[in-house]
Amino acid sequence: MSKHIVAAIALLLTLSACKSKDAFKFSEDIVAKERSLKDDITRTETEVENYIKYELNDSIAAVSERMESLVNDKLEEIKAMKTPSAKGADEFKDAAIKYFEFMKSLYTSYKNYGKAATDEEKSKVVAEMQEILNKKDNAINDMQNAQRKYAKANGFRLEK
Repeated sequence: MSKHIVAAIALLLTLSACKSKDAFKFSEDIVAKERSLKDDITRTETEVENYIKYELNDSIAAVSERMESLVNDKLEEIKAMKTPSAKGADEFKDAAIKYFEFMKSLYTSYKNYGKAATDEEKSKVVAEMQEILNKKDNAINDMQNAQRKYAKANGFRLEK
């Protein structure tokens, strides 16, 4: 009888460790998608600043559209990811999707600015862009909070 209890406990511990490992891998896979964009984001932000300075609207639209596409590719990859059977995995995935949708909307607004034909259109796009930028801190905080909550619920620590 006690052998069965010990075997059951060992099985539960093994299953728990596997779930935690799957949860950690899921988190790391999403973080890797974000990190893979870091250099492109930095380069694009610098280019957009310079193109705005010199009023190179076609260039603004081109680099922003490229970045919008890169972010969208990562967004679609996240949407297609199999969600592990870990605590809070669906909520974490939803937060990641919202974060990448936010990032995509930012580059869409840059692209729209570059394509705006009149000063009136540009003013409208700038107002929309400002609304998006006002949500930046919330988008980042929501994603980070969801990730912390997910990590805590599944017994792993996040890297800094």
